[in-house]
Amino acid sequence: MSELKDTIVSDMTAAMKARDKGTVAALRMLKAAIQTEEVSGSKHELTDEEVLRVTEREVKKRRESAEMYADNGRQELADAELAEAEVFARYQPAQLDDDALAALVSGAVAEVAGGEAPSMKMMGQVMKLAKEKAAGQADGKRLSEAVKAALQA
Repeated sequence: MSELKDTIVSDMTAAMKARDKGTVAALRMLKAAIQTEEVSGSKHELTDEEVLRVTEREVKKRRESAEMYADNGRQELADAELAEAEVFARYQPAQLDDDALAALVSGAVAEVAGGEAPSMKMMGQVMKLAKEKAAGQADGKRLSEAVKAALQA
């Protein structure tokens, strides 16, 4: 079993003992998403990197749902979604600040461009490299915006 998955399960057990219903419910959902990923497709136990991707996807889903609920005047549901996202975010690496993200993106642009002038045609290649380098430390939307800004400059 991956270390991250073990941590999630042990944290869920601790939350049960502490009678923290919100955390228990959120961690059960995360564990279910991980198990669903394990049994679909190639049917293998996930590595820490794959568990991290599932966690990232679940955080993104919750934040998008919260935004939709808030836009439609359902703040109590939005707050519940955001609370779940915060529980899931505990298992992600620390997010890069704007300066670190800009440095990572400029390095990726320089590596892909290789002396050529950067252009929007390189977007896919730069995104792929930047995503690998970020390794879950930056949201895909933030990363995409930073790459676009770097390529258009």
